[in-house]
Amino acid sequence: MSRIAIIPGDGIGVDVTREAVKVLCCVRDEAGLPLELVHWELGAQRYLDTGVTITPAEMTALGSEYDAIFLGALGDPRVPDNVHARDILLGMRFQLDLYINLRPIRLFDGAMSPLRDVRPEDVDMVIFRENTEGVYAGMGGTFKQGTADEVAIEEDINTRKGVERIIRAAFEHARANGRRRVTLADKANAMPHAGGLYRRVFADVGAEYDDVARNAVYADALALDLVLHPSSYDVIVAANLFGDILSDLAAALVGGLGLAPSASLHPGRAGLFEPVHGSAPDLAGRNRANPFAAIMTAALMLRELGHAGAAGAIEGSVHRAVRGGHTTADLGGDLGTDAAGDWVCQDLRESGF
Repeated sequence: MSRIAIIPGDGIGVDVTREAVKVLCCVRDEAGLPLELVHWELGAQRYLDTGVTITPAEMTALGSEYDAIFLGALGDPRVPDNVHARDILLGMRFQLDLYINLRPIRLFDGAMSPLRDVRPEDVDMVIFRENTEGVYAGMGGTFKQGTADEVAIEEDINTRKGVERIIRAAFEHARANGRRRVTLADKANAMPHAGGLYRRVFADVGAEYDDVARNAVYADALALDLVLHPSSYDVIVAANLFGDILSDLAAALVGGLGLAPSASLHPGRAGLFEPVHGSAPDLAGRNRANPFAAIMTAALMLRELGHAGAAGAIEGSVHRAVRGGHTTADLGGDLGTDAAGDWVCQDLRESGF
């Protein structure tokens, strides 16, 4: 039995999570998957009502009592400093040591891409973003805040252990999935200390995988080349900041964040699965949000839990929805959030497993 914590969160997180759960229940019932879905109320409303973001006991329970955590989105204008989002989302990433941020980028339909004459086979890559170090570690500070002499320092923290394990994860994924190349994105020219560490470890680890080609590219040059030659990329590995930026750029190549799933992982531990998009409070409850990123995140979660057949079936249904125009307005269709989820469920029932 796979036990999954469901955290809808804020804004459209509630709307898209409802559709992802609908699809999970569909495949559970149709394929007899052993899934237990447990709903958690963590988000802005709870924080506003109680002053509590997430307790240490709750964080421990999420990490030890569940096989996976599904999160819709966090962020609410009523909490302008977003303290609850930091405590919950970044808290899970850091406290559960989910060092791999995995972002698959796959084009279902050339019409969805802003690129001219691009084919689905031209955009199919996976980005491995380091998830627990870098400039997102929260180390730094301000001096003389609010004055003309203010100084702000954000420390970029990179350890040999952290760098090696994310690079090794990228090479392991490439080998296990028949991908031909791993590309390192860095700024070793402008950041020689952090970049030098990444390049040395990339060379050392890469030498152990002689069946996988490798190359290192400056992150700004890679951003340019992703747009010009997306078919050149298979697996990309990057530090936290660069991986964050490049994965959003890559998502634009396949139709935007509404088609972008993600996972935060540590092999052998409960993973955190969330669509890449934010909470979009202005769209919440209006039946307009695109649920496909959340639904594909559910598929990614099932694949990590060992249910590859069900995951592939869900991805196939989303593929057919996009190719057939059965989408929400952001992708050119006329379906609401709930109707898009219903379409996927009906297609799953008709296509079988």
